[in-house]
Amino acid sequence: MVQEGMEERKLHRFLIVVEEAGTNYSAYSPDLPGCVATGDTREEVERDMHEAVEFHIAGMKEDGLEVPEGRSSAEYLLVG
Repeated sequence: MVQEGMEERKLHRFLIVVEEAGTNYSAYSPDLPGCVATGDTREEVERDMHEAVEFHIAGMKEDGLEVPEGRSSAEYLLVG
């Protein structure tokens, strides 16, 4: 929880997947279907995805929907 003034708000943690897409980058979160972003650089797409997740969560709350817990994870495999 983070306290803002007198109000506390819960922090959420979500995995995002960033992909190189030819001439730009794209990102999505497996835990938030439909929440995507694109950008010219990796830094831009990460920043835009952060804004997209915040907007997505705000919309869910406005619609009276429960914000899901982040359940996805990622691992790298070494294959020879």
